[in-house]
Amino acid sequence: MKPSFLVAALPLLVSGCASTLPEVADLAGHPDSAYATPVAYQSPIGGYNHRVPVDPKPWRGLNDAQAPKKEGT
Repeated sequence: MKPSFLVAALPLLVSGCASTLPEVADLAGHPDSAYATPVAYQSPIGGYNHRVPVDPKPWRGLNDAQAPKKEGT
């Protein structure tokens, strides 16, 4: 047998022989089971604003305004 098969199969076989089973939890008092308010419906296109294509604005003035100022000017 391949050693890698034994390394993977041995823990599975040993865990199958475990004598203790987990206790069944009572979820009635669990904080996650508290009543949650239902989510209200929101239309997927509710915030849609119609926009039309526009011509580009002149970019040179915007570019010059954002560029770092040169020393001496």
